[in-house]
Amino acid sequence: MKAIRSKVIRFALLSALAGLLLPALSAGPAAAHPLGNFTVNHYNGLVVTPGGIGNLAVVDLAELPTLQADPDVDAGYAGRRCSALAAAQRLVVAGTAVPWRVTEAGFAYAPGLGGLRTSRLTCRLTAAVVAWGPVEFTDAFEQDRIGWREISAAGDGVRLSNSSVPAASVSDQLRAYPEDLLSDPLDQRTATFTVSAGGPATGGSGAVPGGLGAGGPVGEAFAALDRTFTGLIGADALTLPLGLLAVGLAVVLGAGHALIPGHGKTVMAAYLAGRRGRPRDAVVVGATVTATHTAGVLVVGLALTAFTTLAGETVLSWLGVASGALIAVIGLRLLLNARRRTPHGHGHGHGHERRAGLVGLGVAGGLVPSPSALIVLLGAIALGRTWFGVALVTAYGIGMAATLTVTGLLLVKLVDRLERRAAAGRRLSARLAARVSGLAPLGTAAMVVLLGAGLALRSAAAL
Repeated sequence: MKAIRSKVIRFALLSALAGLLLPALSAGPAAAHPLGNFTVNHYNGLVVTPGGIGNLAVVDLAELPTLQADPDVDAGYAGRRCSALAAAQRLVVAGTAVPWRVTEAGFAYAPGLGGLRTSRLTCRLTAAVVAWGPVEFTDAFEQDRIGWREISAAGDGVRLSNSSVPAASVSDQLRAYPEDLLSDPLDQRTATFTVSAGGPATGGSGAVPGGLGAGGPVGEAFAALDRTFTGLIGADALTLPLGLLAVGLAVVLGAGHALIPGHGKTVMAAYLAGRRGRPRDAVVVGATVTATHTAGVLVVGLALTAFTTLAGETVLSWLGVASGALIAVIGLRLLLNARRRTPHGHGHGHGHERRAGLVGLGVAGGLVPSPSALIVLLGAIALGRTWFGVALVTAYGIGMAATLTVTGLLLVKLVDRLERRAAAGRRLSARLAARVSGLAPLGTAAMVVLLGAGLALRSAAAL
């Protein structure tokens, strides 16, 4: 009867934990950079005059896209990119397509996180046309990259009506992104308006999408800590105290990253509780996560450096799909074993199965590298501090492992305490307890399948 009550308690605890985790599947980890270190952000500022239409097109590249583009940057880089941008933008005035002409092209770097740089491409385009009547504008430049996309349209000596975009930039031409829109970035790729005779610009009537504020006190604290951490990499002089501080911050940030749901790390804690984990099982999970996450950061960082056309956000999304799929496969295996298992089938095979499941979940939890860890590694490499970057990435993984290990141990102790209280309290009927006990292994496996599938689907949706 005691064993039956233990299974009932573990299954109930796992069910409650899954109920807390499922709503978090739609949430994503917060990035240190306002829009993420992988983003390529676009702004088009259209100005209509009686003699033509002008466009100030700006492309703001975050650290990783800038690093990937660096080998192609030379004296003619800005001109080539602006020509490609102009060719990818479509302007239709009163039903007739009008070509753009590049009149000015510029490219500049700015300091970024972790000793890396961001970059800004500025293109001035003109279209020689007497604008009158309906105008349609479409920006198809680099559609596959994630980031902020903004369009504004204003009239100078003419009047714009029925405009789908505002008259002025809400981000100061990608210089200051509004904090209330960071969680729901603008995605304006088209603009329509009607041109007629009149005075100064009337502005746009289109509504600007809103968004919830990001973070909260804890999120803001971790974001500030993240900025401090990546800033240490770019320090001019790397002293011993500064290096030790960076390592300590890496451990803290790794521990915080392990608490964020979405990459399967919390599923491991549920597995430990639901499968009657032992302290050494929690250590196995932590060690596997550390090794996998460190290796993942190194491999992805090398790939992004070697293949300049590889989109970092796409790589992370595919790794997220793989992580969720691996968790789901482990859950399916548990489900099949639970259906086949007899009351006496809990010997060596069960121990071997548990170890394989723990290692698999550890790999799944460390498979998706943290963007902050990637920034740190690439920044250290760019500054000739490769081994320091590797050490920080390892410390980051150790922080993740510590959180997972402690969480697993606490859950195991919680299960034991609940079992003792149940033994001292009122007993369940033997028939009901036996029925729930028989369903407990199936329920545990089903929860793992559901959580893994949810993680995979969420990552696939971002592709």
